[in-house]
Amino acid sequence: MVNTASRIKQVSVVSTGTVSIHPEHVAATRKPLYWWLFTSRRWTPPLPINVYVIEHERGLVLFDAGQDRASVTDPGYFPGGVTGVMYDRLARFDIGPADTLTAQLAAAGYDIADVHTVVISHLHQDHIGGLRELTGAEIVVSDREWRTLDGALPELRGLLRAHIDLPGLRWRRIEFEAVRDPGLTPFTTGHDLFGDGSLVLLPTPGHTPGSLSLLVREPGHPPLLMVGDLTYDAHLLQEGHTPGVGERRQLEDTTRAINALRERNPGLVILPAHDPGAAARLAPVTAALTGTRQADAHAQR
Repeated sequence: MVNTASRIKQVSVVSTGTVSIHPEHVAATRKPLYWWLFTSRRWTPPLPINVYVIEHERGLVLFDAGQDRASVTDPGYFPGGVTGVMYDRLARFDIGPADTLTAQLAAAGYDIADVHTVVISHLHQDHIGGLRELTGAEIVVSDREWRTLDGALPELRGLLRAHIDLPGLRWRRIEFEAVRDPGLTPFTTGHDLFGDGSLVLLPTPGHTPGSLSLLVREPGHPPLLMVGDLTYDAHLLQEGHTPGVGERRQLEDTTRAINALRERNPGLVILPAHDPGAAARLAPVTAALTGTRQADAHAQR
């Protein structure tokens, strides 16, 4: 059950650069993935690479770690050969010197050394890019997602182990357990990150087998759901559309589950990793949390 005590001080978003992808990536078509990947000449406008920042009473929490600037400056960052061509066709990144995770957090008033926990939605390159900068934090990932690293041809599945399994990182692999919180229906499994009901991890497979989402709940404020790459546009998700990368049936099942969760939680704010509208949807919640915090401080004087 949700604890009614205040746990969340603030929620905000930073962006570690931008990415352009193919329209068929954003919304699935009848074209096979490798067909549109190698033939499409259309690209989306630049999309943000969002990292969500949560000030919890237990410490600073990040959802995802963005894209590494080295991916645009280091010629050896990606694999070579046909696999490298695939990465080149999949996305176009623009990441400046001020777009590193450390710099973005500093611009928002945070010290990356103060990050307590990082939740990784899935292990694709544009969600793990800041790991090298997060040696002081605990890195949380689903056990199912971690085990995909040992599958065949990981690089062809978007998994660059050389940039993931780094020395000095503290990984925590979580498994989902049964939950009896009616506010999570239709989800029957999840993981309460701190045991207080404020940050709940939910299994949302489809884009990758072990993808997860983070439900953020603070009494008196709309709940937030950070969904990684389950969708690239919250409106498309609400309409039941799925993206073009992932396992189609799982994506459809998870999309239905999220929309059912939305019906049970009026005002639920969906926050994808690359949705240009996410920051604007989050802004009223950020402002409200700031107002609440200021009012509490005034009352204590």
